[in-house]
Amino acid sequence: MRFLRLKEVIELTGLSRSTIYKYIEDGLFPRSVSLGGRAVAWVEQEVHDWMLARIEERDQEKPAFSDRAVA
Repeated sequence: MRFLRLKEVIELTGLSRSTIYKYIEDGLFPRSVSLGGRAVAWVEQEVHDWMLARIEERDQEKPAFSDRAVA
């Protein structure tokens, strides 16, 4: 198990700091873990699972376009 600091979470997800905290507030992103004092981190597997869930949601959506070429 590994902890990710905010900088790593931002790099991994492509989300901004404010979006990460907004998603946490809305219950849409894994909560951070207190490391003591003002230091927090995220459980790496929880962030990866969140990313995989976004991919699964995308793959379950109906395609907006056809893959067939127009003749």
